[in-house]
Amino acid sequence: MSDNSWRDMLAAERMRVDQEFEDRVQSSSFSRQQWGLVMTAVEFDIETPSDPETAQLIADTNSLPSVMGQIEQMDGGSMGGAAGGTGGTAGGGGLLSKLASLLSGGGSGGGERQREAESLAEEYAEQLQERLEKRDRWQSICEQAAEE
Repeated sequence: MSDNSWRDMLAAERMRVDQEFEDRVQSSSFSRQQWGLVMTAVEFDIETPSDPETAQLIADTNSLPSVMGQIEQMDGGSMGGAAGGTGGTAGGGGLLSKLASLLSGGGSGGGERQREAESLAEEYAEQLQERLEKRDRWQSICEQAAEE
């Protein structure tokens, strides 16, 4: 349990931040289900935990590409033509086109969605850290992370 103990300490606060962050998710291009999938690919780390004054909670989004294809599939295989996607070329809805899009990260729309997911995850991390600081839990979490 020692390698996850500070992360375990985040669990209750994350549930509260999830509720507070709901409006932000609703104003994004992601559904609740898609955002949940994004968050399964995000890990939280603390930069310089030995100094809680300068320590920063960061969202490690390196695993996001592994879920972006699934997110695109939830949209029916495209970013959504009604939203102004660029998939209107001849044959854009064909199987080969969809496979090529998934293999390339969803085309330009997939890259934009990934950047949006990264940005939202960073906002979430900032909001979570602010909550931890307000509730005087940040220092103890940093201390625990510094010991690991």
